Amino acid sequence: MRFATCERDGSTWAGVVSEAGVHPLPAGTTVLDLVRRGLPAALEAGSAALAGPPVALADVRLLPPLQAPTVRDFVAFEEHVEGVRKAIDGVTGVPPEWYQAPTFYFTNPYALVGAHDDVAVPPGSQRFDFELEVAVVVGRDGASLTPEQARDHVFGYTVLNDWSARDLQAREMKVSLGPAKGKDSATTLGPWLVTADELEPHRDDEGFLALDLRVSVNGTEVGQDLLSNMGWPFEELIAYASRGTEVRAGDVLGSGTCGNGGCLAELWGTRGEAAPPPLRPGDVVEMTVEGIGTIRNQVVAGVDLPAVVPARPRPRTRTRTRHR
Repeated sequence: MRFATCERDGSTWAGVVSEAGVHPLPAGTTVLDLVRRGLPAALEAGSAALAGPPVALADVRLLPPLQAPTVRDFVAFEEHVEGVRKAIDGVTGVPPEWYQAPTFYFTNPYALVGAHDDVAVPPGSQRFDFELEVAVVVGRDGASLTPEQARDHVFGYTVLNDWSARDLQAREMKVSLGPAKGKDSATTLGPWLVTADELEPHRDDEGFLALDLRVSVNGTEVGQDLLSNMGWPFEELIAYASRGTEVRAGDVLGSGTCGNGGCLAELWGTRGEAAPPPLRPGDVVEMTVEGIGTIRNQVVAGVDLPAVVPARPRPRTRTRTRHR
């Protein structure tokens, strides 16, 4: 089943997507509400909604499927790490620490944008990039889960584009912290949330979801991979996120960017040149994930802000100057 959040005539509402359109759920019900009720109850509510009349998809604006309490983004594709590390740090190979445990950072839940919304270039960035990912949505609260337990905590999946200002990211990470402003301006989530049962037929013999992922810029395909090339399945990512702490229903966990052109920076690293070039206003980025759907965003000019003021040189005095 596919749950969506829509806007029409100034009103926001949740519904179930079918070939006929979007069937509204009862007024006041959000997709996050359904996730927190659990998958069986959500499927029951969705089945009831399908009996009602649909609204054509062309008549609504698709918002992010849910208002995620938190968004963690992993880096689970080895090929992506290798290419981006070369592009950003100028270093070849994959650090041995990557293999030891799945790494993630927290990104901005307030910056989620819909499947067809415009995306602005972050202030000051000249090297804007996309990142093709799949996100899992947690369906139950849990703490210190095993991977076997974590599978029962999966509600569903959606497409995620982790928009990235590579120049800002490169500066930030030289301070051994971040990414921050290199990542927090926009994250596309959509077009809807597909329940876990829909994608089970795509699971391979090793437990990975073997979904086809593709991304194009201005109609030209620049990347294609399989989701099953992840270093860890989603159950391992959820278990690691919950390790010594907790995850809650509605939390979003990104897979990290796929390989083979899942972002421009990977291609810059492997090719040794910025080809294709960084994204510019007017560029259209389209991503399609098998079994989930397509998101399509146009890049637009961002806000023109003053340059950031650098830190002032600080003295090393340890006493205060008295004012008279």
